[in-house]
Amino acid sequence: MTSSATRELRVDAVVPAPPAAVWAVLTDLRRMGEWSPEVVSMLPLKPGGLRVGQWYLGVNRRKAFVWPTRSVVAELEPERRLSWDTVSSGARWIWELEPHAEGTRVVHRRPVPRGVTLGSRLVAPLFLGGSEEHADELEAGMATTVRRLARAVASGAPA
Repeated sequence: MTSSATRELRVDAVVPAPPAAVWAVLTDLRRMGEWSPEVVSMLPLKPGGLRVGQWYLGVNRRKAFVWPTRSVVAELEPERRLSWDTVSSGARWIWELEPHAEGTRVVHRRPVPRGVTLGSRLVAPLFLGGSEEHADELEAGMATTVRRLARAVASGAPA
């Protein structure tokens, strides 16, 4: 299958913990740098904590290239759904939690609803290995992020 920079990226896994436990860890966005291979940090830019409309400054890295992003929280349904739009790339990052017999199904998706921005189309070939290649790398990184999130949830769960 031919890769496309604008295809919806998706990974999912079952985390052996209830949605409330997964949500409690996931929504501490300052920890995203612990889980994601590309995100160094996500810092809130406005007062008021995690809420729809909150802005986050993301610092990302790929090898020696480091770049900032601005994301805006778009959806917040406790223990069910969290998403933010990354203004600089055109991507929407979605986290969905569903109760599952073995805990919580975590679905992590990245659609690009309005297409990749001009800035991303210029930067990707120069610094990110190409647009399609970076999309493949992002999807693999999303799987790593979900695995690391699951480990963080497990380590914080009561014995």
